[in-house]
Amino acid sequence: MGEMTKAAVEGILRESIDTKHRLVETQFEAILACGQALADCASRNGLIMLCGNGGSAADSQHIAAELVVRLRSDVNRRAIKALALTTDSSILTAGGNDYGFDRVFSRQVEAFGTSGDVLIAISTSGTSRNVVMAVEEARQRGVRTIGLLGGTGGVLAKLCNHSVIVPSAVTARIQECHILIGHVWCEMIEARVTSDE
Repeated sequence: MGEMTKAAVEGILRESIDTKHRLVETQFEAILACGQALADCASRNGLIMLCGNGGSAADSQHIAAELVVRLRSDVNRRAIKALALTTDSSILTAGGNDYGFDRVFSRQVEAFGTSGDVLIAISTSGTSRNVVMAVEEARQRGVRTIGLLGGTGGVLAKLCNHSVIVPSAVTARIQECHILIGHVWCEMIEARVTSDE
């Protein structure tokens, strides 16, 4: 296969930039609506849960860390209640062993989620079964659901209360936009929380 050419590398960078341009054009209002729902939850000291698989699991942890600790070093505010449902290996392996991998997130939503909380469901395809089941459990418990999706949005686009669908079919481009959106939401949440103090 050999090394990538400069043109190929430039193509990747331009594709990423183009995806972000389309994101602004098609999803700006959805990004704002989701950010406002998250800021409302944080303002009430509700819990923000996050889940996803693979790179989306890493994004769940990344965003939760920004909320619990802080995103920007020049903003000092209270800790925000956020929990990545992807991090406890004992819960994940016990759940996978006892109930099956499809229920590793929904079982945690059952344990931690209460009315007024928010679940961010991250899936590049919008079809990950364990994420779908987490959203279904959340809806039964009065937990608002936000889909951070890609491609067509899959089943999660219709199942979630709000969704942002990155306009790309390329997993890497979707994931790059997901963490950008997550950072935007963190800034919106921080702005609300600091104004409340």
